[in-house]
This record gives sequence, structure tokens and C-alpha cells, in this order.
Amino acid sequence: MKQVSVMESLSSPVTRICCIGAGYVGGPSSAVLALKCPDIMVTVVDSDPAKIDAWLSTTLPVYEPGLDAVVNQVRGRNLVFSQDVAGAIHDSQMIFISVNTPTKEFGLGEGRAADLTNLEIVARLIAKHAFGSKIVVEKSTVPVRSAQSISKILRENSNGFRHQVLSNPEFLSEGNAVRDLTNPDRVLIGGDEDSEEGRLAINALRDVYLRWVSPDKILTMSTWSSELSKLAANAFLAQRISSINAIGCICEETGAEVGQVAKAVGADSRLGPSFLQASLGFGGSCFQKDILSLVYLSESLGLNPIASYFSAILKMNDYTKSRFCQTIIESLFNTVRGKRIAILGFAFKANTGDTRCSPAIHVAKTLLSDGALLRIYDPKVSEAQMRRDLNHPSISQDNILFCDDEYEACRGTHAFVVCTEWPQFRMLDFHRIYRSMDKPAYVFDGRRILDIPSLTSIGFHCEAVGRRTTKIEHIM
Repeated sequence: MKQVSVMESLSSPVTRICCIGAGYVGGPSSAVLALKCPDIMVTVVDSDPAKIDAWLSTTLPVYEPGLDAVVNQVRGRNLVFSQDVAGAIHDSQMIFISVNTPTKEFGLGEGRAADLTNLEIVARLIAKHAFGSKIVVEKSTVPVRSAQSISKILRENSNGFRHQVLSNPEFLSEGNAVRDLTNPDRVLIGGDEDSEEGRLAINALRDVYLRWVSPDKILTMSTWSSELSKLAANAFLAQRISSINAIGCICEETGAEVGQVAKAVGADSRLGPSFLQASLGFGGSCFQKDILSLVYLSESLGLNPIASYFSAILKMNDYTKSRFCQTIIESLFNTVRGKRIAILGFAFKANTGDTRCSPAIHVAKTLLSDGALLRIYDPKVSEAQMRRDLNHPSISQDNILFCDDEYEACRGTHAFVVCTEWPQFRMLDFHRIYRSMDKPAYVFDGRRILDIPSLTSIGFHCEAVGRRTTKIEHIM
């Protein structure tokens, strides 16, 4: 095989891309890339055979509205799923890294720093199997200056080849991933703007996105700014959620209504209405992990007041979940032992099957630890996944029943709790549910999606985040 120069490699049109990592980012991102660039062969590789088999099956491992249609259109055409990581690295011109970077569970930075083990493994694999100069693209969410670590590994293990490392963070909102990928608010490309090779690499990735993204939405910048921008965006969004939940707590104690307050705040052109929906707290894989990464970064830089500021966002989120659970227990006469309670929704948000950091897990575990008997339903989360999330030595699986629909879940219960804002939960036959429940029948709306006055008129005793609760009278 003829060896081409670095400049020739970087200047050549990109026709072969591989993505290492077939998870929530790698799979959907690669599918949309293949859809929008039919002349580019996109290969998704992963060392986990179960993931690859799932992407090749009729039941994808990731649920996203519209994703099945995209995958079915391009799979076998210019989208390939494979376990041949070495072959894909060798054959590609551009390599996306989309591996998991969870929060460290032990060691230096435990509970705050990102675990970059997978990132380092992939960097060493690229160095080992790359033939010719490659453009390596960070898609994984990483701490600032991670690209420097990747570059160092590549430089010292690549047999003389020179690779360019870019930062191209994803901004996917789970449940809207296909929309966000096909019509992004912005695309960030960070690289070495001070070298010709760096600029060529940036332009090569920019040319790929220009197939379907308008030029004004593609922002190029330094690598470090790009890496930090992803963490900053998630911190800003999480801060808004924690702020409106804090206001919601004040509303519950004063008689103000958080929906009305949010509408007034959102009408301010300086703020806007997004992410002002009070709830039982945020979840998902990104917010908590990215904020913890900022906390650790700030501490490492000696910016302890900054670390405390970001930590407060997470403390407020934890308080919101705990306060909601306290409301449930107090409303049910200060004990849930032996009481049947339905949990409607287990995913961290609607339109996804992802349960990572889902508030529903906190609610379920709290109620189970107090002796409740749970009946759980979610339209997209498997029973196996829910059992894994609730697996704990102190929790008896005999106290959990996984149901096939909402009506089965609510039948014979003392209360039902809305933990995920699935639209179908708004349109249930609540008269039927009320008749099937023990009395008094309670509703706890953790997502503010139900018509509380209507449910009250049926006979339910209702509690919802961000509105004044009725005075609780305990019967001793």
C-alpha cells in the first residue's frame, strides 16, 4: 500500500469514517452521518458483541423516535456494524471516539473525576492499528485538555505517523436525538488552529458537516474551548432545572404556583422559557457526570468557591428527589410499609429507554427501603434493566412487580406516582384507575403533567411538585 504524506492525507476528501463505540452517542450519530453522507462509508465498531448484534437486529439497543427508520435506510448500504476494531481503524481516514467516560468509582478523584480508561484504551488501539495519518475526533464528553493526552499517546506510539486530534462534542437531547443530529443548534469543532495541519483537519470535518448543516451553525475554535463548552452547556441547563425546582419548593410552602412563576420568568427575553419545568429532578448520563467533572477541575485548579457553586446544583437536585419522597410518605400517614404503590415511568425522561441517574430509581429505592410494595410500569424500559437498577442487598425483589400497562400497575394500590413525563400518562382513563384503587386514593405527580383539578374532582388526593400541598393530618 502506498504511503501518503500527512498533508496529502489531511487534504483528501473523507470517504471512510469509523466510530469506536456503539452506544447512545456512537450509534445514532453514525446512522445520521451515513444518511446525510451517502458517499461516505461509516463503520461502527465495538468490542461488545451483544451491542453489535443488537444494532444488526430488528430491536435496536437504543430507543429514539425515528432512529429505526434511519438505521433501516442506511444499514448495509453505507452503515456497517462490526467487532473488527483493528480493521476499521486501519481502513478509515477519520476516527470518531464515542466511548463511555463515567465518573470514577475509586482512586484519585473518586466520585468527581471522569474515568478516562476507555479513552486511553482506544487511543492506544488507534496508535497500534493506524496506517497513515488519521484525523481522530473526540465525540465522548471529556475533561478539558483530554485531547492533549490522546495526542501524546498517539505521538509516542504511532510508528512515525502524525495524527490530528479534534474535539467535536455531541449535544444530543435523549428522546430528540435524531432531530438534534439532523438539525443541530450548532456544531463545535475544536482543533489546533495555529498549525496548517490542524486547520486542514478542522476543515476536513467541517466539510463533512457542511453536507447538511449550514455554515453559520458550524463553530470552529481551540480544542480546549470546545471541550469546555460541552461541560459548560450542561452545567447551565442543570442550573436552570435546579433553580426552578428550588423556586418550586418555595411555592409549595407559600401558596404560589410554580407554573405561573416559570411562565413569568420565561417571558423575560433575557432568559427564555426553556428548562423551566419544575420536576422531581434531572437525570440522565450527562448532567451529573459533567458537573462533577467541573467540580473536580475547579478543585484541581484551586478554584474552590467555583467547585462549591457547581456542587450546589447537584445538592439541590438530590434535595428535590428526597423532598418528593418525603411528601409521598407523609401523605400516606407517615408510613408506606406494606402499602402498594404504582410507579408510572422509570426512564429518566420521556422518549428514551435510558435509566441512567433516573429520579425514578431514587424514588423506588426510598419507598422500598421503607417497606412499600411497588408495581412498576414503563413503556420502553425492560424488566431486566429495572431489576438491575433496583438490585441492592437491602431490597427484596419480592416486593416489586413489573407490569404490562398502567392499569395493571395501579390496580389495588394506595397511590400512583408519575416519575416520567410519558405523554400517554396524560390520557389515561382516570375514572377506571380510581375505581380500581384502595381508598383514599393518592396521586403524586413528579412531572407536572396531570390535570390536578380534574383528578381531585374524581376523588383523588393529589400532590404535585411546585404547588401548595394540602395540610397533612396524621392519624396516630
